[in-house]
Amino acid sequence: MALSATLHHFTLQIADVDRGVYEELELRVARHPSETDEFMLTRLLAYCLEYEEGIAFSGGGVSATDEPAVLVRDLTGRLTAWIDIGAPDADRIHRGSKLADRTAVYTHRDPAKVLAQLTGKRIHRAEDIPLYSFDRAFIDAAVTAIDRRNTVTVSVTERELYLEINGTSFGTTIEEHRLG
Repeated sequence: MALSATLHHFTLQIADVDRGVYEELELRVARHPSETDEFMLTRLLAYCLEYEEGIAFSGGGVSATDEPAVLVRDLTGRLTAWIDIGAPDADRIHRGSKLADRTAVYTHRDPAKVLAQLTGKRIHRAEDIPLYSFDRAFIDAAVTAIDRRNTVTVSVTERELYLEINGTSFGTTIEEHRLG
């Protein structure tokens, strides 16, 4: 018997001072059985940090091979942003960079290892693709606060991320690296 996804409910407040984005959202995030809590949290953070009109989680989630974990479409349905999570392979990033105007990768893994696996690989516009990473201790601590129902505040000022999950506060710097 196949395991089903676990549904998490997030009541979110986003205050991204760096981009001038202030939103209140209600999200239901399905965590696939093969998805780790760390991956789900990174996926949620990427959604918040990239939030704009037309953003969505992909339909297939972590099992989707033809879509990123998070994407942005314009009103015509055209893909404008390909936002991948974790340690996607070079072919996937290359494809996303060709399909979308903008591509980004968010990782909860060691950024040096993610970059090393991509070094020397063919990636369209690699020099324009940011890899954003979070301190591993931050991710490890924050996942312990996640329940099935969550109240979350995400604040960003000068690339400093302040996160509150169900009354527990965490903070880290959003590190930016380039693929090319």
